[in-house]
Amino acid sequence: MQCYDNLEPCSNTNCNTFTSNSFSSNSFNSNSFSSNSFNSNSFSSNSFNSNSFSSNSFNSNSFSSNTFTSNSFNSNNFTSNSFNTTHSAATPSAATSSAVTATTPTTTVALTSHRASTSRPTTEISKSLSCIISPSTGTILDPYSITCTSAQLCLNCQYCFKTEEKHLLCSKNGVVRILYLPVGDSRAENKLLITATAKNRSYEVSTTLTTQVLDATTNSSSVDGLSSAVLNAVDKLESEGLLSAASIGELFNLVAEKLNSKTDESKKKNRQKLRQKMLDLMIGIVNKSPTQTPEETQVVARGLTSLIQKDDELSLSAQIDAATLFANLSLSVLDMNVSTAEDKENVINAASIIVEGVGVILEYSSNKNISDALLAALRIIQSTLLKTMTVNEGPIIIQKPHISLLVNRVKHESLHKGSISANLSSQPTFSLPQLPSDMFPSDEPVDVRMLSLDKNPFSWNEKGNISGLMGGLSLTKQDGSGIPVENLSEDIEILLPRPAGEQVNTSVLDLGNYSTTAIDVPSADSTLLLKMVPSVDPLPFKLFLGYMNYPTDTNYVAMTEMPLPGTTQEERYTWLLNPTNLKGNTGLHYLVVRPIVGPGVKSINATLSITPITSSCKFWNETLLDWKDSGCKVGVKTTHLVTQCLCNHLTFFGSSFFVTPNLVDPSRTAELFATFAENPVVVCFVGALFVTYLLVVVWARRKDIKDTVKVKGTVLEDNDPMDNYRYLLCVCTGHRIGASTSSQVVVTLLGADGNSKPHHLTDPKKPVFERGAVDLFLLTTPSSLGELQGIRLWHDNSGNHPAWFVGNVLVQDLQTEQKWYFLCNCWLAIDMGDCCLDKLFPVSTEMDLKKFSNLFFMKTAKDFSDGHLWFSVISRPPSSNFTCVQRVSCCFSLLLCTMLTSIMFYGIPTDPSDQVMDLGHFEFTWQQFMVGVQSSLIMFPINILIVSVFRNIRPRESSCCQRKTKKASRRQQKSSVQTTSLKPGTTTSSTGSCTLDTIIKDIARILQSLSETAKRNIPSIKTEFGSGKETDINAVLAEVEEFLKQNTKSSNDTQTTTQCQLSAEGIEKKSNKTQHLYRQMCNLEKELSLMDTSSFPSPHSFNKALKQVQGMKSYLEDQLFTSSHLDLDEPKHEKFVPEHDTSNDDGVLKKKPQRRGFLPWWFIFVGWLLVIGTSFVSGFFTMLYGLKFGKERSISWLVSMIVSFFQSLLFIQPLKVICLAVFFALVIKRVDEEDFQNVVFERSGRKSGDKNDKQTRHWDYRLYEPPPPADIERMKRNKIMEQKAFALLSEILIYMGFIWMLLLVAYGQRDPNAFLLKQHIRNSFTNSVPDSMTLQDVFTWANTTLLQNLFGEYPGFITDGNSKLVGNARVRQLRVQQNSCQIASFMLGLVPDCHALYSWEIEDTGSYEAGWNHSVKNNISESASSPWKYQTEAELRSLPVWGQLVLYRGGGFVAELGPDIQNASSTLEYLFHNKWLDKYTRAVFVEFTVYNANVNLFCIATLLMETLAVGAFQFYSDLQAIGLYTSTGGLYFFVMASEIIYLLFILYYMFKQVKLLKQHRWLYFKSKWNLLELSIILLSWSATAVFIQRTLLGNRDVKFYQNHKDQFASFQETAAADSVLQYLVAFLVLLSTVKLWHLLRLNPKMNLVTAALNRAWNDISSFLLIIVITLVAYSVASNVIYGWNISSYKTFLASLLTIISLQIGIFNYDEVLDSHPALGGLLFGSCIVFMTFVTLNLFISVILVSLNLEQMYHKPSEEEEIVDLLLNKLCNLFGFRYKSEKDPMEPDGEGSSNLTLNKNRNILTNASVEDNIYQKSDN
Repeated sequence: MQCYDNLEPCSNTNCNTFTSNSFSSNSFNSNSFSSNSFNSNSFSSNSFNSNSFSSNSFNSNSFSSNTFTSNSFNSNNFTSNSFNTTHSAATPSAATSSAVTATTPTTTVALTSHRASTSRPTTEISKSLSCIISPSTGTILDPYSITCTSAQLCLNCQYCFKTEEKHLLCSKNGVVRILYLPVGDSRAENKLLITATAKNRSYEVSTTLTTQVLDATTNSSSVDGLSSAVLNAVDKLESEGLLSAASIGELFNLVAEKLNSKTDESKKKNRQKLRQKMLDLMIGIVNKSPTQTPEETQVVARGLTSLIQKDDELSLSAQIDAATLFANLSLSVLDMNVSTAEDKENVINAASIIVEGVGVILEYSSNKNISDALLAALRIIQSTLLKTMTVNEGPIIIQKPHISLLVNRVKHESLHKGSISANLSSQPTFSLPQLPSDMFPSDEPVDVRMLSLDKNPFSWNEKGNISGLMGGLSLTKQDGSGIPVENLSEDIEILLPRPAGEQVNTSVLDLGNYSTTAIDVPSADSTLLLKMVPSVDPLPFKLFLGYMNYPTDTNYVAMTEMPLPGTTQEERYTWLLNPTNLKGNTGLHYLVVRPIVGPGVKSINATLSITPITSSCKFWNETLLDWKDSGCKVGVKTTHLVTQCLCNHLTFFGSSFFVTPNLVDPSRTAELFATFAENPVVVCFVGALFVTYLLVVVWARRKDIKDTVKVKGTVLEDNDPMDNYRYLLCVCTGHRIGASTSSQVVVTLLGADGNSKPHHLTDPKKPVFERGAVDLFLLTTPSSLGELQGIRLWHDNSGNHPAWFVGNVLVQDLQTEQKWYFLCNCWLAIDMGDCCLDKLFPVSTEMDLKKFSNLFFMKTAKDFSDGHLWFSVISRPPSSNFTCVQRVSCCFSLLLCTMLTSIMFYGIPTDPSDQVMDLGHFEFTWQQFMVGVQSSLIMFPINILIVSVFRNIRPRESSCCQRKTKKASRRQQKSSVQTTSLKPGTTTSSTGSCTLDTIIKDIARILQSLSETAKRNIPSIKTEFGSGKETDINAVLAEVEEFLKQNTKSSNDTQTTTQCQLSAEGIEKKSNKTQHLYRQMCNLEKELSLMDTSSFPSPHSFNKALKQVQGMKSYLEDQLFTSSHLDLDEPKHEKFVPEHDTSNDDGVLKKKPQRRGFLPWWFIFVGWLLVIGTSFVSGFFTMLYGLKFGKERSISWLVSMIVSFFQSLLFIQPLKVICLAVFFALVIKRVDEEDFQNVVFERSGRKSGDKNDKQTRHWDYRLYEPPPPADIERMKRNKIMEQKAFALLSEILIYMGFIWMLLLVAYGQRDPNAFLLKQHIRNSFTNSVPDSMTLQDVFTWANTTLLQNLFGEYPGFITDGNSKLVGNARVRQLRVQQNSCQIASFMLGLVPDCHALYSWEIEDTGSYEAGWNHSVKNNISESASSPWKYQTEAELRSLPVWGQLVLYRGGGFVAELGPDIQNASSTLEYLFHNKWLDKYTRAVFVEFTVYNANVNLFCIATLLMETLAVGAFQFYSDLQAIGLYTSTGGLYFFVMASEIIYLLFILYYMFKQVKLLKQHRWLYFKSKWNLLELSIILLSWSATAVFIQRTLLGNRDVKFYQNHKDQFASFQETAAADSVLQYLVAFLVLLSTVKLWHLLRLNPKMNLVTAALNRAWNDISSFLLIIVITLVAYSVASNVIYGWNISSYKTFLASLLTIISLQIGIFNYDEVLDSHPALGGLLFGSCIVFMTFVTLNLFISVILVSLNLEQMYHKPSEEEEIVDLLLNKLCNLFGFRYKSEKDPMEPDGEGSSNLTLNKNRNILTNASVEDNIYQKSDN
């Protein structure tokens, strides 16, 4: 070691050259080194104290572990030096003009200074600044990072970086993670000198650092290459987690500057695309992660400003996007917190850059949307600046090339005390008068906002002819709301500078005689000022102004005498003519000046200088979107340099009541459509809507045609032709799923005066009883049934879907118009509801009809099916006049109008001064409210008008002649119908063929009618009368006549006794029945007259029969005349329906039509004209708006519009319908009457002359009886079996889908590359690791194998460069306390210290100094990263680790290895020298995380060396690979879809199990399969929760790494969560596979095995207990005997596994026999005999016995029958024949064959049965 003290006396230290020397462990004290050259020297462990280094050159030297104290470095040059572990003391020293050039990857510069370089106050303690920049060489597209640290604690320091030409950025901390630099100096090898400054209020210190910044690569010299380079740079930032708004702003700023320097016209389009691409990227990133600090906003705004410099390389949409982005940046600055002066300065700087960018766009843009966004941005900037101000602080002024902005906060009393201007000489100036005090809020300051623009922001409005500067001034409150200033009594003076360079024409007139000059007035709204300067003052004269000719005394436009009143010469000699004075004339004017002289004076010697100036004062009226001049006028102080405006209001930027929509110019249609190729989005969408509309109209037209058939009523075919009393049945089928039916439905009406016959409700021409349908039927009875009391409905359960949900039934008496309602709302089915096919429904009372449930359901169903415009397209009532085509057209028109109003107001900038209305959690602004109101006013009136027109149009009526012809035809048809219905023979064929059997049956019908009239039963005459030949027809007729007379006499007696009580209604009912008997007698008379006497036994019998019939007919005629005096040719009840019987040739019956709607039929053309007009106009302007918006904005609008449309259609509108229905049901409580107007009834296709006409009177009554109970039970059973078979098949298919999704999820979480990655890393770090290592071996392994593999040949990557090291690696050790165990007393002298095995209780958790010395400085806090201080699990973000020996805590003593091999090596050397590992060390962990991008996997590696305190370490490695980043391939979306579908399966199983639990309650838990299902569900949700937790933890750890790349990144919690997820998924797969056993129960053999195991379960459990006891016994014995000698038995668990392996033949006999041959043979031989040969064989025997017993007594389960049925169905489906083991005699599932009734039943018998069932007594 040499000592250099005062080196100068010893040797010459000046002008020397030191080359390739090694200076080690020297001390240089108080020397002076001047003009020396130090080249390639090595300075190690030296001490430099109080030396002076001046003008020296240090090249390629290495400084390691040196100490510099109180040295002076002046004018030195440091080049390519390496400074490692160099300490600089905090004593006064100086650093001046030292040049530092960095050529190594990382250059560290340490300079000290004793004073600040600026005038800031400094402290007496010197401070130092050290900065690192990386990389040392790069391009403008490469990100750089700078890290600066100060030797002293620097509180609230701001670190700023700048080059010689520009400011880079400022940061609140010394770490700049990403920075893009401009190109370096080409003269100095592209070296760039950066000045770094750290400053706060107390001091400021600076340093310089150098790096090499090259231009973009050769590939990036072209625009295409530059585009690729930019995208690569962005991808790189994103992959490294550095992508942010600030980084993009810096990068794009440099790229835009490069683009701005290019002028090649051939590449202009490419440059435009690149600018658009960069702008889209910037917008997307800023929207995703908005700027958080003013500094970030500065960087983004600066980049955006550079990007928009060239307007010819920006499309219109790009300009709009840029303007919107400026507005968004302004909003982000507005929301930032400003607490310090530095924050305020940064905010002002950010605002200045935004204003500069706004000025750039405003200079070349003439688009309304752009102007609106830019003005909004400027208003927000003003609000931002005002937010930082205090009262009377003074104005903040921002002046940029095209915009000047001023804000100030003052008391309102001082507003009039001075002018308001950003620059009095070149900017507009406002001078306010004294304003009324009531205009301002009390005790509140006033915010002044002024804006000056040299470009008209409303240039898109070509009116106004605005030139020169424009100024705007507004006064606001502190909350941003405006203060209206208008209608002032004293004018506001506004001085607007005029454009420079205007031509000034000054004429000098000699007033010795008449003098004239010509003046041009350019526009009709200009004010003309004549500024005159006389040669003498005062000078009186007259001025005459003429238009297009010289004025005279009588012919002039304007005239005045000068001088005018005024205080100054300028006022007295200025003539101001406003547009009114000029009478709107434009063009050439002539001015004549005539001096005023005294009498006798002919001329004067004077001259007059005249300067004409035309000007105007206008303000922008936002309500009218135009320039106006009301309230403003030009002042006399206007000159050719400035215009004076006098206004009584401040409305330049005033608010408006109405929100102005986006405007579009239709005259630019061709220009906009020329951009279709660039922006086809909206045009294609609107075109697709028109095409879709045409296709839907075709479908709607077909639906309307089908509905015309449905709206017709059906005349039932089984109506008796003799029955003329009519009832209308309206049957409504419910809206539930599966409500329609394919069965044959039968109905019976139950009345007070009798019941109708059963009627089959069917229509061969159309389907009936469809879901939600309303079917009309015309049912006839012989006479009135009186007051209806109920109806009976049943069906035969036939067809493919026999179940029927009956909604409600309405029955109307067409004679009296009386209606009865029946609220059914139930199922007629064997497997739903009450499981019955036959039900009786009582009539509903008014209270029933007005129940909430009924009213709500009816109103909701009606509003959805008819009222709701969109839903009614599908569910329109067929009877509605509002057709489906019309509804579709209205929907189309409404949609296009909605699109138009949406796009009109889309993207309008929000006014920041607009007050927010707060209604709880719902907030909105006045602007938003007005947009909604205006949209409704534009859209809804026209659409409501269209819908109203279509709904209220009356059907078109026939012409007069057609009506007369039809009326005559109806009268003729009516006459024929009445004749045929009332005269004999109407039902007999024209051939006259009639048999005696027919006569007998007709007589039976008459007897039946008499029975109904008498209200008592007549026995069947089947036994009394045989066939026609065997029956005495005269005797039968005599019996009928006698019964008729008795019945009539009884009725007359009753009528006589109760005549005073019998009402007219009762008389009418009796008369109706008599008429029915009379018509039957007429029919019988005609049949007899058509027969031959040969059909009778004798001619006398025939004549007698005819007389008997005629006598009864006469008798009935007398009764009719006596009782009601009715015309026999017109039954009484038909007078109530005079036109109901009118029929045409097609057999159509119509009700009398009534007029509907109040609009004439031709209004339909008005409706269609409105639809077509609104559709085409809305579509056209929507396309224009879309073309104007640009592609990106159009897509954004289209997405938002579609989302809002479906939100309104699917949620808001249905909610409104439901709320309205609730209101009607609770408040209105009105039942809507059914409307059956214009109903057309159709008969079946038979004509009266059809050969089957006779059969219409005799119906097959097999359908007319309800199904017998036995048949219903059989059908129920078959249906249940079918349902079980379907449920079984569904269960199998669902399970297959479930297990498929589960396997996809399970294997989707695994990567086959994980094993290979772990194997490669394990082999790399465990290569040549001995089985046992000492402490020295541990350090040797760490310095060789560990470091060589941890820091591979590629920086930042391990091993071969495929896996990126994530963060730093760290070494952690766990220690035990000293003297942690007890020493035997007799060994105390030999062993002074004892250190126990590791346990949590004796773990060392203290803090030490280096070398494990106890710290004596208790008042000094230790560094958190010291390897001598214990850190807990929470501090290390770690978890406990299972080793081979014990469970270790996650805390410990930690040393991080650093980012490179040099730091890691020095750290390990430091730890080794200080004996960091010693005898108290129990475990050493090496922990690190890597990421392999090739396989997209993270690998968390833990290398463990643990010891049992015997001095030897055992090596153990634990590696876990996890995938945190989702793959971008198609497999990722497939797996994600599988996960979603799997969760849906779990929800399905949950719903199913909840139903079972609710059904079985506690018995649910007794089923093993239910418990299995429950376990699968719980495990699934647990796995889902763990998956979410793993994702959150992974995102947290990755974010920690991105923010702390220089630290250890712990992913252990994420790895633990991933392990738990693996275990849960594995058990899920296990249990789900076991569930397959349950599904295989359908197999008879599997069912037998399952039953056998259930039978033997008790014995099995006993043997299992014996087996467990035996295993435990032998495991304990083997552990006690061999645990100290053989590793297979070292623990109880190891012994248990070995004994189990013995049973399956996996055993090492040699190691046992070598240790204790006799004892081992005895122990394990007995184990084999007892366990294998005895216990296990008995166990198997028990199972075999149970299986044998089960085979003997096994009973087939119901599921076997279900399987047979299922197989039968499947075979039938595919056309195969299935042969079951047993002969199936069961009926088919439909059960229709079982409903066949006795074919031999007689009609009269059926009628008697019906009477017995339904007939009611008078009581």
